[in-house]
Amino acid sequence: MKRLVAFAAIVSVILSAGSVSAATLTDPEELGRLLYHSTLLSLKETQSCSTCHHVNVGYADDTAVSLGDDEISKGGRNAPTSAYCGFSPLLHKNQAGEWVGGMFWDGRATGHTLRDPLAEQAQGPPLNPVEMNMPNVETIIDRISQDTAIADLFITVYGADAFADVNVAYDNLARAIAAYERSSEVTRFTSKFDTGTLNAQEMRGKKLFAQNCTICHAMGQRGGGHPLFTNYKYVNAGVPMNEALAFDPDCAYTYPDLGLGPIVGDPAQNGKFKVPTLRNIAKTAPYSHNGYFATLKDMVSFMNDNSTFQPEVGDNLSPEVGNLGLRESQIDDIVAFLNTLSDM
Repeated sequence: MKRLVAFAAIVSVILSAGSVSAATLTDPEELGRLLYHSTLLSLKETQSCSTCHHVNVGYADDTAVSLGDDEISKGGRNAPTSAYCGFSPLLHKNQAGEWVGGMFWDGRATGHTLRDPLAEQAQGPPLNPVEMNMPNVETIIDRISQDTAIADLFITVYGADAFADVNVAYDNLARAIAAYERSSEVTRFTSKFDTGTLNAQEMRGKKLFAQNCTICHAMGQRGGGHPLFTNYKYVNAGVPMNEALAFDPDCAYTYPDLGLGPIVGDPAQNGKFKVPTLRNIAKTAPYSHNGYFATLKDMVSFMNDNSTFQPEVGDNLSPEVGNLGLRESQIDDIVAFLNTLSDM
């Protein structure tokens, strides 16, 4: 009975989750939609993917770090948006020797196993003891195989023996979630920037943004002709330690957080975090990998001038950050432009 009630609640959430009808989704995308909104992926059935990546806040979370399935534990990093992530390449070094791609703030979902960083990212939270806290893959697959709506569609998509090998099934579960996150319900391109006419302040902000911010938040066309506002690289912007997290005994925040460095085994990458997309950025406060900045203006002001802040990791600081020389009114103009990147 508990699961029937839970499923009814999930259906209600799903039907209200976006303006795009489920009828527009392919079977893999619809399966991913069911899984994305299912609390069966967490031990106590208190969480789904959408708990920490909710449509109302740009498919992110509205707290510095997210609460775990046990309703006590907290994560160590801010939950970024799950929208517009499907364009990120596999983690690799480019010709300039810079690390590019992967998923999570530190790139640890490289994509090399499933050939898809977004799918590999989806496999992380259910098994993370601080997040969804499931004990193993077998338990996850057993749960979803007993849910009629999910199981039937899973078999439709992946075949009659879809649950025969739990590891293969878990890979396919992740691929389905990634398919949904890439769907037009999540990755919409329906912002004012995409479809509307910008006012005078927003146009000023766009020009200033192009002049000052696109080294990292590139406006080149990568997502089917649409800018993604990221270069998928890694940067140490000099973000300060978030003391509210560092001294919280229930929080998994580790100080100093070295980001990419330990993942690739290179101290020259310590303190670097993935440059996020700015799509829906006005909805996804607080900002940075540790949620240090409460508002979008705080974040932009820091990128303009970070001279009064003590960086969490003082090595490998980016010379592109903190010395833009913008006036207050120009910061406001950039913030106004960034607000046009929110999907309708």
